[in-house]
Amino acid sequence: MKNLLIFTFLLRSFFLSAQTETDIQLAQHYFINGEFDKATSYYEKLYSSQSTKIYFTRYLECLIQIKDFKTAEKTIKKYISQNKNDMEIQVVLGQFYEDIDEPQKSAKVYEELLSVVSADPGEIINLFQLFVGKRKFDLAKKVLDKGKKIAAYYPFNFQYADLYSLTGNNRLMIEEYINYLILQPTMFESIQNAISSRIDLSKSDGKDYLILKEILLQKIQADNSNFIYSEMLIWLFVQNKNFSSAFTQVVALDKRIQGDGSRVLDLGNICLENKSYDIARNCFNYIITLGSDNQYFIEGQKLLLNSRFIELTTNRAYNQNEIDATLADYSSVLARLGKTKFTIGILNEQAHILAFYADRAAEAIVILQDAILVQSLTDIQRAQLKMQLADIEVLKGDIWEASLLYMQIDKDFKFEAIGDEAKYKNARIFYFDGEFDFAQSQLNILKESTSKIIANDAMNLSVSITENFGLDSNYTAMTWFSSAELLIEQHKYLEAFTLFDSIQLNYPLHSLADDILYRKAKAMEMQGKWAESCMLYEDIIKFYSKDIFADDALFRLGDIYEQILLEKDKALEYYKKLAIDYKGSFYGAETIKRIRILRGDKNVEEDIY
Repeated sequence: MKNLLIFTFLLRSFFLSAQTETDIQLAQHYFINGEFDKATSYYEKLYSSQSTKIYFTRYLECLIQIKDFKTAEKTIKKYISQNKNDMEIQVVLGQFYEDIDEPQKSAKVYEELLSVVSADPGEIINLFQLFVGKRKFDLAKKVLDKGKKIAAYYPFNFQYADLYSLTGNNRLMIEEYINYLILQPTMFESIQNAISSRIDLSKSDGKDYLILKEILLQKIQADNSNFIYSEMLIWLFVQNKNFSSAFTQVVALDKRIQGDGSRVLDLGNICLENKSYDIARNCFNYIITLGSDNQYFIEGQKLLLNSRFIELTTNRAYNQNEIDATLADYSSVLARLGKTKFTIGILNEQAHILAFYADRAAEAIVILQDAILVQSLTDIQRAQLKMQLADIEVLKGDIWEASLLYMQIDKDFKFEAIGDEAKYKNARIFYFDGEFDFAQSQLNILKESTSKIIANDAMNLSVSITENFGLDSNYTAMTWFSSAELLIEQHKYLEAFTLFDSIQLNYPLHSLADDILYRKAKAMEMQGKWAESCMLYEDIIKFYSKDIFADDALFRLGDIYEQILLEKDKALEYYKKLAIDYKGSFYGAETIKRIRILRGDKNVEEDIY
C-alpha cells in the first residue's frame, strides 16, 4: 500500500511537471510571435503557480500589450506588497503610470521612493542606477543629492561623473573625477582610464582636453603642495603626445619633491616608444645630471645611448655630424663606466655603428675582439659579440672568417635561437659563394626552428633557391643574384644593382624578377631611401601578387608608413589588405595586432574586418 502511494505521488508529479513545461513552451511561443492575448493566460497560470520575477515581468508585459491596465496595476501593487524592498518594481510602477498618462500618480511613486531611501550607499547607488536605466536623469540627480546629505561619509563622485557624462556636461564630469582624485589618490589609474574612455584627449585644441588642462592648472596653483595634480597633468600631456610639456612638468615635479628621477625615466621610455627621440634624450640626460650615486645613473646612460642607436638604425636619416655626436656619446659613457660585463651591450652597439654607419669596420673589430676577452661574461654575451664580429667580417668581405664564427656559435647553442640564427647566417655564406646545394640542406633544417623569424627567413631563401636554381644551363643568373645579395650586405649598392640589372637584361623572363624587386627594396631601406623602397614594394604587389614576397611587401609598406613616414591611415590600408588577402601569412598575428592598435580598438576581440 505504501509503495502504491509513493508511485501515485511520483506519477502525479511527473504529469504536473510535464504540463508546466508545455505551458512554458506555449507561453514563450505566443509571446515571441506577438500573440499576447494567448500568451497572457499561460503566463497568468505560470505566475500563479510560481511567483518568480521572470513570470511576473512577462505576465505584466502581456497585460500592458492587451491594454488590461487595471489588472496590470493590481498585479504590480500585489508584487510590491510581497517584495517591499524591491525598488526596481516600484520604479516599474512609476513608469507604468507615466505610460498610461497618469503623471500625478507617477510623481507620487517617485517621491515616496526618494523619501524612504536609506543612508546605505549601496541602496542609494542602486536607486540611482534604476533611474539612469530609465533615462530619468533629473530623478537620478535627486537621489545622489539626497545621498550626499544622508550618507555624507561616502563619495558619490563616480556616480555624479556618470550622470554628467550621460547628460553631456563634460566639464562637471571632469571636475567630479578630479575632486575624487584628492580623496582617493590610489584610484589614480582608474580615474585616468575613466576619463580617457569618455573624452578624446588626442587633440591639443580639443574642447575637453583644454577643459581638463585648465582644471588641473587651477588645482596646481591653488594647492601646489599636492603633487597628484601635477602627476595628472603629466599624464594628460602624454595622452596628447605633447612630450615637451610633459618633460617640463615631470622635471619640475621631480625637483619639487626631491625625487630620484624615476618619473623622468618612465617618461623617457614612453618617449622612446613613441619615437620622440630628442625628448627621450632630454629625460635620460636629466637622470645623468643627478649624479653617479643615483640608482638610475647607469640605466640612464644606457638608455641615452640606446635612444641614439634606435634612431640611427631605424630611421637611417643621418649625416656625418650626427654619427660623430653619437659615437662621442658612446666614448664618453664607456670612459665613465669602463669595459665590463655590464657594458657589453653598449660596446656591441658602438661596434655596430662604427662598422655599418661610420665606415670604420677595423675599429669595430678591435673593440669586439677586446670585449670578447672581458672577464665574467656569460656564454650568451660572448656569442652575441661573436655574431656581431662575424657580421662585420661579411661587411669587410672576409666571408669565410665569418663562417668560422657562425659555426662556433651554432655548435655552442644548437638548441637555442641564437644558434639557429648563426646556422642561417652561415647557410647564407655558402649561398653567397654559389654553394646552393649545401646552403639548401642547412635551410631545410632551419625550417623547423623554434624561432618563427628564422624559420620564415629560411623558408623564403629555400624557396628562392628551389624556384630559381638550375633554370638556365650554367646557373649564371642565380650566381649573379647571390653575389648581388652579398654586395648589398657589404653596402656596395651600385655594384649590386648593376648585377640585378644584368640578370633582367640577359634573362628577361627569369623567375627571379620578384626576388630582384624585393632585394632592391630592402637595399633602399638600408640606405634610408623610403620613397624609393615603397615604390619597389608597390611593384611587387602590382605585378607579383601571387608570389612569395607579396605579403612581405605589404607588411614592409605598412611598417614603413606606420613607423617611419608616420602616415597611420596609409599603414592601416596596407595592413588590412595583408590581413584580408593573405590570411595564412607569417605576419598574420602581428598584422592584426597592429590594425587594432592603429584603430584604437578597446575590445581586442573585435573583428578586424
